[in-house]
Amino acid sequence: MKSTFAKLATASIFGAAIAVFTSGAASAYVVCNNEGDCWHSDQRYRYHDVRVDVHPDNWYFHRDWDHDRDYHWRGHHDGRGYWRNGVWIQF
Repeated sequence: MKSTFAKLATASIFGAAIAVFTSGAASAYVVCNNEGDCWHSDQRYRYHDVRVDVHPDNWYFHRDWDHDRDYHWRGHHDGRGYWRNGVWIQF
C-alpha cells in the first residue's frame, strides 16, 4: 500500500511540474496613444489608423505617473478599444 501511494504521489508531483513548465507566460501590455493616454491591455490588438506605442507591462512601473507631463494613466475599461481625446472608443 505504501508503495502504491508513493508512486501516485510521485506521479502527481511530476505531472504538476510538467503543467507548470509547459504553460505559457501571461502577457500584458501598456498601450499609449500619441496624446499621452496610456492603458493596460492583455492582448496586442491592431489599432488600424490609430497610432499607438505598445510597451511591456513592466514599463508601467518605471514611470512617475503623478508627475509625468507626457503620459497619463487611464483606468481600466471593459471591452476592446482605445482612448481618444479622453474618451474610450470601443472596437
